Amino acid sequence: MSSNTSPSATHAGTASHNPRKAALASWIGSAVEYYDFFIYGTAAALVFGKLFFPSIDPQLANVAAFATFGVAYITRPLGAVLLGHIGDKFGRKKVLTLTLLLMGFSTFMIGVLPTYEQIGFAAPALLVVMRLLQGVSAAGEQAGANSMTLEHAPDHRRAFFTSFTLSGTQAGLILATLVFIPISALPEDQLLAWGWRIPFLLSAVVVAVGFWVRRTLPETPAFEEDAQAKGKAKLPVVELFTQHKAQVLRVVFAALVSVVSTIFSVFTLSYAVNTIHIPRATMLTVLVLANLVALGAIPLWATLSDRIGRRPVFILGALGSAALIWPYMWALSTANIPLIFALGILLSGVVYSAANGVWPALYGEMFDTRVRLSGMAIGTQLGFALGGFAPTISAAILGTGPTGWIPVAAFTTGAAVVSAISAFTARETYRVPMAQLGKYGAASAAPAKSSQRGAQTA
Repeated sequence: MSSNTSPSATHAGTASHNPRKAALASWIGSAVEYYDFFIYGTAAALVFGKLFFPSIDPQLANVAAFATFGVAYITRPLGAVLLGHIGDKFGRKKVLTLTLLLMGFSTFMIGVLPTYEQIGFAAPALLVVMRLLQGVSAAGEQAGANSMTLEHAPDHRRAFFTSFTLSGTQAGLILATLVFIPISALPEDQLLAWGWRIPFLLSAVVVAVGFWVRRTLPETPAFEEDAQAKGKAKLPVVELFTQHKAQVLRVVFAALVSVVSTIFSVFTLSYAVNTIHIPRATMLTVLVLANLVALGAIPLWATLSDRIGRRPVFILGALGSAALIWPYMWALSTANIPLIFALGILLSGVVYSAANGVWPALYGEMFDTRVRLSGMAIGTQLGFALGGFAPTISAAILGTGPTGWIPVAAFTTGAAVVSAISAFTARETYRVPMAQLGKYGAASAAPAKSSQRGAQTA
């Protein structure tokens, strides 16, 4: 490379070298991570109340089981600070390896835990410890994978390539749910005796696959070039909150849209099965079909945002979800199976995917390279904390009778509306070159056409 090549041209030329490999590694790694993370949510909805909290009232046992699902979100902000520091100071690849191994260890250990019947209160205590470790891992996974794909992608397709991280997340949920469908069909005594352990023990296999894929992934050009030109941030978190406080707050509030996801995938599963008495297999099938549709919808919404902007697509997904949660929960309360399938797929598979597929680019483009991973990790994990405890909150506010679901729907709508408002206040960045991201005094002009053509070697 000649010495008179401009930094922006250098970046445009190198950033296009590995977008597909980065997207593939992020997709597979996220699928592995969130397979592990989501099997816990399914188990919490279906069996953990009976296994780890059998000595209390069944409704309180469900609240307690959902609380153990939510505790992971306590350590996620702490994990975001730690893993954000590592990723912004030492590289994205190190974070992605660490998160994968930590998630695999904690998930496998859940599969071998004794239950309350065997060791009493020590059982739920150990369950909480393993769930806290899962939270630390999850805090860095999506932010690391999103930073990796964003910084490898050509400017004009950043949303498309970063969306593969979320497609991987959906694939992880599909895999977790598919594993639980035959397990949930076991007789109750076998399900509680040994069947529930199988999905957790299988995590050893999926982690090995993810590690094999990620081991040869190169560091991002943007990180290496920025480190050479400016040096690495000594304390990324300090720099983040000194220069990007407003952006962190925007991400926190925008990330409240995650309430829709956890209500749909965790709370409504328990509500339908345990309160309305819809068969477990039916509800698990709804989850699988919705996420299969999301696999196709997420990159399509992301591609649209590369053409018209991040904000309109994200806001459509958030407000659309706020509206659709009402007819979906009504359908659940009436056990109308055809409507449950149709509205569940429309809500989670199509509409929520608009926000879900765009947020990796929307949030990541708010920060410059020196603090991007920290900004995304800390902002999202603070926002995701409400999403993590949303099933617990919903179980507590759920009323009785045919309209008992209304407080839950109102809570979900409120979170989604706040998310849309936060996104509306953000800067539109879909036409801002990588080198200018996070620099709020810089012009928001589109990249030069020649730069875009040079980046199209993806």
